[in-house]
Amino acid sequence: MVATPLRDGAGLHRHDLLAVEAAQVLAYPAGAATTLRKVAEAAVPLAAAPDARVAAFRAADGGIEHLAILIGRPEAADAPLARMHSECFTGDLLGSLRCDCGPQLQGAIARMAEAGAGVLLYLAQEGRGIGLVNKLRAYALQDAGLDTLDANRALGWGADERNFLVAATMLRELGIERVRLLTNNPEKLRALAACGIAVEGRVEHAFPPNGVNDGYLATKATRFGHLLA
Repeated sequence: MVATPLRDGAGLHRHDLLAVEAAQVLAYPAGAATTLRKVAEAAVPLAAAPDARVAAFRAADGGIEHLAILIGRPEAADAPLARMHSECFTGDLLGSLRCDCGPQLQGAIARMAEAGAGVLLYLAQEGRGIGLVNKLRAYALQDAGLDTLDANRALGWGADERNFLVAATMLRELGIERVRLLTNNPEKLRALAACGIAVEGRVEHAFPPNGVNDGYLATKATRFGHLLA
């Protein structure tokens, strides 16, 4: 991204500010995603997957890290199980009943361990990419009657702000070009394939409602097209 000094009519610097073209701002997420590189890796045995490693990826600008949880040796498999899992502080860490993220995370790790290999991409894209603070604001709107899609839009966001080029770059850095994707979201299949990763098939990854997230799951199916049946 190239920034240029703002100048007034006389060609002088104005307030020492820099101007950035709107097109450059819009192009930044994709550009940053292509610069992701693995910066650390260590063995992290998990209860459901003792042979697990965690690899951290960082973009060239030093931005937020994304993680890959490697079960076994997926890089040596022809088309290992893979999952793109967006971080969810409330569901993954606190066990929130408002979503199905926690069961999806733990279920994916267990399934990969059972298969002998797999890679779970833990993406720093909380709340479909709007961040934790805005996700909490969206929860408040949902409590007032909006569903997840309309709550995001009411806050000025799109239905899904995530960038799956991040996942494709991480897979390539790991030497993985072909996967079987653990997902119920057809958009993830299309997005990953559009980024050049060969998606050999979809593996169903649905969990039953818990009495609190019933509406959330129904919205996933009816408005986001998730394959939950």
